Amino acid sequence: MRILKKLLLFVLAIAVILMVAGLFVKKDYAMEREIIINKSEAEVFKYIRMVKNQDNFSVWNKKDPNAKKEYKGTDGEVGFVYSWDSDNNEVGKGEQEIMKITENERIDLKLRFKEPFEAEDDAYFTTDDLTPNQTKVKWGFKGHLDYPMNLFLLTVDMEKELGGDLETGLKDLKKILEQ
Repeated sequence: MRILKKLLLFVLAIAVILMVAGLFVKKDYAMEREIIINKSEAEVFKYIRMVKNQDNFSVWNKKDPNAKKEYKGTDGEVGFVYSWDSDNNEVGKGEQEIMKITENERIDLKLRFKEPFEAEDDAYFTTDDLTPNQTKVKWGFKGHLDYPMNLFLLTVDMEKELGGDLETGLKDLKKILEQ
């Protein structure tokens, strides 16, 4: 009985330490990756503004090709919403909405995750005309985890996890556009 009591106190102490630590752990995260694509800015922007094209290069979209998808509005225009629903926990359920488009410069998106957890992230693509046939594309994410969910940031390197997926997606985008 004494061992059980000590074990219980130890577990409780660890829980209290984690909860207090969560008050001081960062709550925001952001990452961005870039690639140079040997196509004009207009061609690149025309392709990435179409959210449905993410099925061809986004790591997340490729994880469950059988996910149920719904679309509202006109793809490539502000207000377009793409929703997904998957039994795969790595994909889950959520939606992505085009919030703002600055022609041939930037697309701002809102991601609303519903399952396996609820969260809202901001995502964006930017294009920068380097030469008439060369464009720098940046893909970025910004997110926030409220307390105590921010404790998750102690165990997962979001920069490494999401950053790697962004890099893979951009490499696939480059292959597609340079074919």
